[in-house]
Amino acid sequence: MFDRHFRLFVRLRSPGFDPGNCLSCSQATGAFMYDAIVVGARISGASVALLLARLGHRVLLVDRARFPSPTSSSTNLIHPPGVHRLREWGVLDRLDGHSIPRITRYRLQSGPVGMEAPLPAVDDVDYALSPPRLALDEALVRCAVDAGVELREETSVQELLRDEDGTVVGVRGTTKGSGRFSERASVVIGADGKNSKVAQLAGAAKYRDQPVLSKSLWTYWDGLPQPSLVRTYRKNRRHPFTWPTHDGLTIVGVAWPTEDFPSPGSDEATDRTVIAALADVDPEFAEQVRDTGRADRWLTGSVPNFLRTPAGPGWALVGDASATRDPITASGITYAVTGGEILAEAVHEGLSGRIPMARALAAYARRRDRLVIDHYDYTRDYARIADHTPEERALIEAMSRSPWHARDMIGLFATVVPPADFYSRANFRALFDYLDDENGLPPKIRLLRWLLHGVPGRPAAPAGLADRLVAASLGPMGDLMLRSARP
Repeated sequence: MFDRHFRLFVRLRSPGFDPGNCLSCSQATGAFMYDAIVVGARISGASVALLLARLGHRVLLVDRARFPSPTSSSTNLIHPPGVHRLREWGVLDRLDGHSIPRITRYRLQSGPVGMEAPLPAVDDVDYALSPPRLALDEALVRCAVDAGVELREETSVQELLRDEDGTVVGVRGTTKGSGRFSERASVVIGADGKNSKVAQLAGAAKYRDQPVLSKSLWTYWDGLPQPSLVRTYRKNRRHPFTWPTHDGLTIVGVAWPTEDFPSPGSDEATDRTVIAALADVDPEFAEQVRDTGRADRWLTGSVPNFLRTPAGPGWALVGDASATRDPITASGITYAVTGGEILAEAVHEGLSGRIPMARALAAYARRRDRLVIDHYDYTRDYARIADHTPEERALIEAMSRSPWHARDMIGLFATVVPPADFYSRANFRALFDYLDDENGLPPKIRLLRWLLHGVPGRPAAPAGLADRLVAASLGPMGDLMLRSARP
């Protein structure tokens, strides 16, 4: 009780406190109005709470865990857009007790062909990081608390409070040790993961959903060389991957289509399964893995794929509560951070009175869609782990010869380059200029190139036919290409 009185006293004395927002004259209950209540204090929730507090808003952040707290398995890769924001917010400064190497290049190897390129920069950040997840969660939460966020740990939300017209105006739940509570706010934000209670209570609908598409086995390995490189491979419906993470460790893993996932076995049996998959695509690296040692148990990663309606009257969703996609593109943390930023900007617009909150949340929903939908479709297609056709491998080889296609393809994977920018008619027509004739080309590729470049005067009809044929082999990304402007 003393702690509750003390927090209330500090808030009453804090700049910007508006007594008109206090819901009760009995201040001993602590029942006052927050600007925002954020449910879930992991990456997305802590990000939006931190940013709103720095903008001067009163924020309550609740989580069922007590920090530092482990979370479900996460390969903890952060692409440049996420690194840029975490650095600007001062979060990375709290990780200086760990050795976290910068990762500056990504590689894709498909059978005999491959490409490798440096990461495109976001402002001056042209590298990825893979920090320890436990430390990252703790750093974000503590930054939020330092900014003025009130954190309630070991707290679960069971109900949403609504006013007469159905607008969400608060939450009701239970805190360990102090029992039931009820708090009100201008907006309630669900950042409570793919099984979001807030989404369930708000009635947020799922759409564009698909079940689990791939499953992976991964772990930390000790003693391996640590080039500044993410390596991914595609062969025989398997997707091996590896990159340097933190404190001298390396992430090593393999993903399979769900239907091909190997039966569970001992850690030693999994060692053999994963090393065999690595030996099939990179024998030299597989030998290095054999000669060193696993530093942790094997973990399994798999999630369903869905988008949820991201906002409604008085509520919004962010992070995996808003959109969950297969982990194969390692984009979860990056989108949690960037999504938290755009939601904080929208909520600030509503709280500051610049526009009504309903309009602010509707604008957030539109920005969320622009941020994630195309990459969500790209990720779902990637997660099928289908072997590349000869035509696709010819295009990958052409990308490796181009001065910009490989970089932009790497940037697409790393959420730097929007899919609509990469999958355009002009980009793919230019790619055909870098095909390798010396090693022979598949007949279909030769036909497409002739349609694009071999017809005198390049009439629009043959080029348009070539565009449609290329698009037909690109899955959902082909729709993006056909929507792009004709060169």
